[in-house]
Amino acid sequence: SVFSFHVSKMRTDRGISTNLWARDSEDFACTGRMSPVLWIVAGLILLRLVGEWILSALNRAEVRRNADQAPPAVAAIMDEPTYKKSVSYTLEQSRFEQLSEFYDTLVLVLVVFGGVLPWVFGQMVSWGNTDAVWNRTLFILVIGVLLSIPSLPFEWWAQFRLEEKFGFNKSTPGLWVSDKLKGFALMMVLDYALIWVLLSLVNWVGQSWWLWGFGVLFGFQLLMLVLYPKLILPLFNKLTPLPEGELRDRLLALGDRTGFKAQAIQVMDGSKRSGHSNAFFTGFGRYRRIVLYDTLMNQLSEEELEAVLAHEIGHYRCGHIPKMIAISAAMLLGGFALIAWLANSTWFNPAFGLPLGEIAPSLLLFGLLSGAVTFWFSPIGNFFSRKHEYEADTFARDAMKSGEPLSGALRKLAQKNLSNLTPHPWFSAFYYSHPTLVERERALQNTE
Repeated sequence: SVFSFHVSKMRTDRGISTNLWARDSEDFACTGRMSPVLWIVAGLILLRLVGEWILSALNRAEVRRNADQAPPAVAAIMDEPTYKKSVSYTLEQSRFEQLSEFYDTLVLVLVVFGGVLPWVFGQMVSWGNTDAVWNRTLFILVIGVLLSIPSLPFEWWAQFRLEEKFGFNKSTPGLWVSDKLKGFALMMVLDYALIWVLLSLVNWVGQSWWLWGFGVLFGFQLLMLVLYPKLILPLFNKLTPLPEGELRDRLLALGDRTGFKAQAIQVMDGSKRSGHSNAFFTGFGRYRRIVLYDTLMNQLSEEELEAVLAHEIGHYRCGHIPKMIAISAAMLLGGFALIAWLANSTWFNPAFGLPLGEIAPSLLLFGLLSGAVTFWFSPIGNFFSRKHEYEADTFARDAMKSGEPLSGALRKLAQKNLSNLTPHPWFSAFYYSHPTLVERERALQNTE
């Protein structure tokens, strides 16, 4: 997996390595032959798509089965008109997402199997010094743009047709375009710098690049926990301190009695884009910040807002944050080790018409294709995520001396967001990081 070794070899026998790459690319793009690696990758992509379709079909069938009359536990949460609307929203959203998944998969297949990757790589490498890192960095970014552009019509339709139909869209076409342009600019600046550093490590430290790469990316992720609410989020949303008053005093008192100190409590103008609501805290140590959506504040009472914040504090007090960071670090380290191994494998890069030993193509291919495998492990991650949600709910119930405030908040949020309260168990296992509301209320009522 040593890109630096490959580069040094190119200086002495460049003709041999270039000819080998050209031959691999010709076999891939012109002869129509597919190696066993490509058949396996194609099978994994197709298997995931079929799996997603089956899960969506099962979920829609479950929703339709309960459409005429809500189960008693659900009927106690939603009135009939709201429930009917949530059923319609769930069904339309599911059909749209299924179409979008098929479209995205088709674009991915065309890029990966249509000879696009070796052609773009060849064009990028031919610019300037063929050993340069910047053109390989640009290769990854160009492919990212090529994959994102075709999905823009679907994103626009989701925002201005689907979300608009059910009263959630608060954005404007101008704001939507502005968000896309800002996101693109951030990608070109931050992603370019990060990818350039990762690829440069190959020349700087040699075979151990992947260990250093893990350290760089993991450190960047931790840094963004602090910098994101200060530097990135304000580019898209306005954050204002929670005004002085009873609510602020109430939330600060909650922090005092639960041992949670935050640098600031801020309100975010989420309502300028969507009617959906949320709350979160970011950062760690003395840099912790609590962020409340303005939509959330308009939908809940002060006691319910306090219960929601108690739930978020529960994640902190139960140690969920360091646990998730540790798991993320382990997965990231494993991912880098796998990329390093794949880059040096004689069967991986050449199967896609890309040169052996090049880290940039391996890094890109791993990012594009790993989801076809990790998708099947999502129930495991969601199992532990739901376990954490139950624990945070219990913490909030104990902090509030009752489960009613949190239950009331969750009910209102489910109503306002038209949540699907009757998902198929398999669909929930694969896609729900939180238990259903019925499950959460049942747990809140269990005081044993």
